[in-house]
Amino acid sequence: MQSTMNLKIKFRESFRPFAPMVLEERAGEYFEVPEESPYMLLVAPVTTSHRRASAGDTALFGIDKLNKIRSDIPAVTHVDHSARIQTLTRERNGMIYEVVKAFDDLTGCPVMINTSFNIRGEPMVNTIQEAYRCFMMTEMDVLVLQNHVLIKENQPPMPGAEAYKRQFKLD
Repeated sequence: MQSTMNLKIKFRESFRPFAPMVLEERAGEYFEVPEESPYMLLVAPVTTSHRRASAGDTALFGIDKLNKIRSDIPAVTHVDHSARIQTLTRERNGMIYEVVKAFDDLTGCPVMINTSFNIRGEPMVNTIQEAYRCFMMTEMDVLVLQNHVLIKENQPPMPGAEAYKRQFKLD
């Protein structure tokens, strides 16, 4: 997922990790976090129980070391086994808490990727028009805008989208 999102949506290097959002009541199962982190201000180690064995890591260098899967939540685990976390509560985070809770109920994992809604080099999306443009200029499959679900294959092609994507050099 990390590579897919970086290359097809963010148009940045495939190895760059994302930040996790996690249900606050389950955060301690995945992260050694001493307190709540509602604004992604804390970096915490991934718990040992969720790390992958690291035999042979010292022999790796460069992109090989960066591409090594370090945990069972690889898209959000940095090379040093840390993550910049956001803890979620129902009271503070409302609907997004409910989305992560539903994901947890389906998968047993209370962690999802959190990233800014933008393409490399562009400001964050602020309007519905900007959200739609970002959706159409990337390889996103679905866009949810409030109570509306837009599926890419059901949208008319956006003029210039293919030329726009070609400007990014991807690894």
